[in-house]
Amino acid sequence: MHLSTVETRLAYVVREPSHCRFNIEVAHWPTQAILSEHLAVTPPVELRTYIEPGSGNRFLRFDALPGPLEVHYKADVEVDWTPPPDDLAQAPVNEVPDALLPNLLPTRFCESDLLAGFAREQFGALPPGIARVRAVADWVRRNIAYRPGSTTSTSTAQDVLAQRAGVCRDFAHLCIAFCRALNVPARLVAGYVWFDEPPQDFHAIFEAWLGGRWVLFDATGMAPVDRLVRIGTGGDAKDVAFSTVFGAMEMTGKLVSVLEHDPR
Repeated sequence: MHLSTVETRLAYVVREPSHCRFNIEVAHWPTQAILSEHLAVTPPVELRTYIEPGSGNRFLRFDALPGPLEVHYKADVEVDWTPPPDDLAQAPVNEVPDALLPNLLPTRFCESDLLAGFAREQFGALPPGIARVRAVADWVRRNIAYRPGSTTSTSTAQDVLAQRAGVCRDFAHLCIAFCRALNVPARLVAGYVWFDEPPQDFHAIFEAWLGGRWVLFDATGMAPVDRLVRIGTGGDAKDVAFSTVFGAMEMTGKLVSVLEHDPR
């Protein structure tokens, strides 16, 4: 069990009347408990929040008028995570639950159909199950360089494989695409977690459906998955973007902080 204080401050200049959606609040999820939290938007706006059914993702919506804008969120969260067994099996496709079939299909950032040949050639001979998914994550960690600034918000798994460099969301997208190409349901998880470097930021990892449960993996190796405070869960990054703006806004500052506490 781990206790963390997570915090983010986002600063903008609003150029024209805009509508905003933020996904920065800690998700309602079985493995984590929110002990306290605080949310403030400056200048004050009329806030509307909703929880996405199934994912536990919490979205904040409001209208912003021209001028400076700051969004501040802070929470104390307890994470209770159980390590997965080493013998989790891959479910045959005909036994994958109906609700999880979308996690087998290509998405905007995870072109599993285009990468299927590479995935089968690289990993197809390995026995299906958790060991093969670990092999996928290990391959990506060894063969893709973690290089901030090497990709953009529109870079896809195919782009990352071609240039062999990216950041955490790119590592996750490539693993998700490989898993789906191997008929393993997979999806992206975004959250807060402490790590030495690069500087603190939102972090993206992935999870695969094995042995009837979702199992977390971090192909970057930057932080233990048992310490991640989940914010969002989705098919790829488009589903868990920390901000979505309908209008014109310029980000002028972003501060993400994670402080871990001794659970004793």
